[in-house]
Amino acid sequence: MYDLNEKIVINAFVAYLEKQSCPGLKVDCQPDQENRKSSDIDAIAGKFAIEHTSIDTLPYQRRDSARYLKIIDGIKDEFMDKIPYRVNLTFPYEAVQLGQEWGKIRDSLKKWIINYSCVLPDGIHLICDAPGIPFEFTVRKVGDRMPGVYFSRFEPPDNSLPERIRKQLERKARKLLPYKRKGYATILLVEANDFSLMNLSKMLNAIRSGFAQRLPEGINQIWYAETDTDLPEEIYFDDLTEAIQK
Repeated sequence: MYDLNEKIVINAFVAYLEKQSCPGLKVDCQPDQENRKSSDIDAIAGKFAIEHTSIDTLPYQRRDSARYLKIIDGIKDEFMDKIPYRVNLTFPYEAVQLGQEWGKIRDSLKKWIINYSCVLPDGIHLICDAPGIPFEFTVRKVGDRMPGVYFSRFEPPDNSLPERIRKQLERKARKLLPYKRKGYATILLVEANDFSLMNLSKMLNAIRSGFAQRLPEGINQIWYAETDTDLPEEIYFDDLTEAIQK
């Protein structure tokens, strides 16, 4: 997961609108930066009033992902060109917990890759007793694909996304409502930067389910921003407005 600054995402979105259908469009002001008396929207660009929000696919996902990265971040690069086969290590989603010594687990994980992955035959293996690693994990080894070390996590069961989205979007809609009453075209830009667990279809279905196929009051348009990238020019934008109401 990447964490692009919301200003970068909004500027990229306005540039996208400018290129597609609104020549000369630019961010004219940032009410949330200028209004120190109360919470306000993120941007006004021409006739558009824009509010940005980001959605976690799972509850506490950013917190849990930060812990997960303490263990695996950088290992893929460390092993680039160092092993002649491909291994994908998949952890239980809840494997990394407070109270664990993450630095020692990271060191043990690298030692396991060096000393043990080499003796595994190709195929899928459940590893239950790796030294220094306090959780089991699944390994898939393939000898005839591009070599390297890759990590993933199992997605846990969760049905809370529609309700969490409904509550979050309703809060954002209340901020946009005064601008809609002033005649602006109000846009809620919903960001997801989780390529592994989120996609456009999943987001659309969750919003439709949470709002019974209607737009929240105060919102004229809902757009989806897929930001699993560190490059603004590679952000993808999709207008969900009509699809939500079908």
